[in-house]
Amino acid sequence: MPIRLYNTLTRTKEEFVPLDPANVRMYVCGPTVWDYAHIGNARPVIVFDVLFRLLRQIYGADHVKYVRNITDVDDKINARARSEGIAIGELTERTTRQFHEDIAALGVLPPTVEPRATQHIAGMIAIIERLISSGHAYVADGHVLFDVPSMPDYGQLSRRSLDEMLAGARVDVAPYKRGEMDFVLWKPSDAETPGWDSPWGRGRPGWHIECSAMSWQHLGEEFDIHGGGIDLVFPHHENEIAQTRCAFGHPIMAKYWMHNGFLQVEGQKMSKSLGNFLTIRQLLDDWPGDVLRFNMLRTHYRQPIDWTLQSLQESRRVLLNFQKHYTPGLDRTYGPEAPVELIDALSDDLNTPSAIAVLHEMLAAIVKLERANDPEQHRVRNRFSNALRLLGFANLDQLQHRGMGNLDKAEESKVDFLIAARLAARKAKNWAESDRIRDELAAMGIAIKDNKDGTTSWEVKR
Repeated sequence: MPIRLYNTLTRTKEEFVPLDPANVRMYVCGPTVWDYAHIGNARPVIVFDVLFRLLRQIYGADHVKYVRNITDVDDKINARARSEGIAIGELTERTTRQFHEDIAALGVLPPTVEPRATQHIAGMIAIIERLISSGHAYVADGHVLFDVPSMPDYGQLSRRSLDEMLAGARVDVAPYKRGEMDFVLWKPSDAETPGWDSPWGRGRPGWHIECSAMSWQHLGEEFDIHGGGIDLVFPHHENEIAQTRCAFGHPIMAKYWMHNGFLQVEGQKMSKSLGNFLTIRQLLDDWPGDVLRFNMLRTHYRQPIDWTLQSLQESRRVLLNFQKHYTPGLDRTYGPEAPVELIDALSDDLNTPSAIAVLHEMLAAIVKLERANDPEQHRVRNRFSNALRLLGFANLDQLQHRGMGNLDKAEESKVDFLIAARLAARKAKNWAESDRIRDELAAMGIAIKDNKDGTTSWEVKR
């Protein structure tokens, strides 16, 4: 079955045909490293890790190049470094290390290349010079801006009206701009702000030009797949396309554009003001990384996902059941590395819910064979384990039982019921009932941990 991917550019699901099957190329926008990454940042990292694994499975690991960048120059970074009294490099080294530690716990493979924006300033300047010489950019008041009207088909990716684009871009009003939609490629830096020498004076790049330069220098003027969150379609990806196409004169930048959906927490948009802002690091304090990864993959990548305590508990239960039949270590004795049914599911626009359904079917077959003491069980268990590894679950034999203990199913169900009842009591401000349930759980040997929204985890203390 060929791989079929939903292309945001055409709004259709298309057969994936790489520009060069011997050199499949993918670029995904990585984090801006100014603080701990939140769970919403983890979604594209996990989604495109699955795609990376699938492409390696189909085309061979040596024929797939995956570039995921680090944005290490940005006004948020500048402000944070200034508030801490340190150089931006010191801040970004620390936050990049934190990011790597967090996503490693989620079972994410390192990309082939992980470029940093500050290492590609020369490439950014080269693209800007091309845009100026071809009439697609202009210098004004120490800034360099892209001239949006110079590109007749600007807006193909987002398909927004001019009014929608103006609102979505949060356009800065400035007297030196020729048009409202024109966006910054280079801006001046004062003595207190990090900057680099350029033909237009000391300054720093605009956000969009960074990815254009890094993708060009590592993947070429045209490549296969560009990915990221749905929030990046406009203006970031739209402006990347404009810069790259106009600089190099090609009809495309990337052939396929893929975007994962939004993530909310307990039915609400994640925000610090609501008290539901969850970093990956906070969640890893309470849950194994495999549980977080599995919980993410239960929803199709293009659909919105509601991140809830209930869904985490269900993901934990499913993985513990999978673990009972998981065989560590790759073994090709019984056939191919992963079942074709799983490959087919993932090849249908990364349909991870269907892939998980395949795992459940395989598990049911294993249980049936085990009951019959059929030696075929070894082959099916091996393929089941290889399927889990393809999805990024390589260490289920080491699955940590944080908050899981050695409860049987009935005891787990009772704990979940009591926690749900306590959450309802807290929402109703029935503090007496909430305290009573906490005491009942404590008497069972269950310790619970709350955040501003309620219980986030529990563990057995007996």
